[in-house]
Amino acid sequence: MSFFSGTSSTTVAGTANTSSAAEKDVEVVEPPSDSISSLSFSGQADYLAVGSWDNSVRIYEVNPNGQTQGKAMYQHQGPVLDVCWNKEGTKIFSGGADNAGRMFDVTTGQAAQVAQHDAPVKVAAWVDVPGAGILATGSWDKTIKQYWDLRTPNPVATVQLPERCYTFDIQYPLMVVGTAERHIQIFNLSNPNTAYKTMTSPLKWQTRVISCFTGSPANSGFAVGSVEGRVAIQYVEDKDSQNNFSFKCHRRDSTPNSKDQALVYSVNDISFHPVHGTFSTCGSDGTIHFWDKDARTRLKSFDPAPGPIATTAFNRTGNIFAYAVSYDWSKGHSGMTPGAPNKIMLHSCKDDEVRKRQRK
Repeated sequence: MSFFSGTSSTTVAGTANTSSAAEKDVEVVEPPSDSISSLSFSGQADYLAVGSWDNSVRIYEVNPNGQTQGKAMYQHQGPVLDVCWNKEGTKIFSGGADNAGRMFDVTTGQAAQVAQHDAPVKVAAWVDVPGAGILATGSWDKTIKQYWDLRTPNPVATVQLPERCYTFDIQYPLMVVGTAERHIQIFNLSNPNTAYKTMTSPLKWQTRVISCFTGSPANSGFAVGSVEGRVAIQYVEDKDSQNNFSFKCHRRDSTPNSKDQALVYSVNDISFHPVHGTFSTCGSDGTIHFWDKDARTRLKSFDPAPGPIATTAFNRTGNIFAYAVSYDWSKGHSGMTPGAPNKIMLHSCKDDEVRKRQRK
């Protein structure tokens, strides 16, 4: 299934200063031919799965010496909107605008449909249930379906949502779902059929992304990003509500030195560091920031990219940070300019960029 020539490769730089000179971040070879929707690293090795609007999922290997090489690809019948891996790193799952969830077996090179919805599948996630695993898929048909037995397309559970599913994230047993009209539903997956808590987003504009905390305790809360350049840090339990807060990001001054922050951009993705529990945000403004929610401080800012940052991911150890410079469709079809950048970059993370700061 290899679709790349074995000769082309690139190398990840071993160092990067804290202002992140972008030239030290390294481009992945042979990227998708259309906008990049999603990135996901295997939990077992440095393999990167990439979903794209060109209907494909590509799998790249990031070698110990930093070289990248394409290893395999498979197709949907419409744009791919999300990708994820199972815990063992042997299977990749993806959801697409063809209303299907598909599985790619890394060991056999075979792809098969394993999930079906009545509308595009916006989110796919592997639920690492103790002693088993579940594929969960969220769709614009206002459902989340959970598939225990991947040999049959009949879900064991279907959860009806109040609106179209835009985003969800899971840190077992916590699942947090964001839908249209700013609904947020929180589930305890030991009882997956009923929402543990339902709320309206603390942000006043459309929800773009939800990401659950990692670190300890991992399932205590989540971050919400909106289309209006804002992020909310939200804890599940009311006893922790004093720690809830929101902040502005991904904004620019309308004119240099005006300090009005009048140009507002969407927060496209939020990725939590697997070890330190710090997190990244990326936006339509082409910037990436690393944050420490506990110290309420920004740890690092990347130099602006030549296009929107559509999606991001840390690898399993948190020493590689992948991001896609790609049109995010935030301005519709008219915003798609010929020759716009479409590439995946790898950043080598230094410890002081991602480690938590002492609280003041």
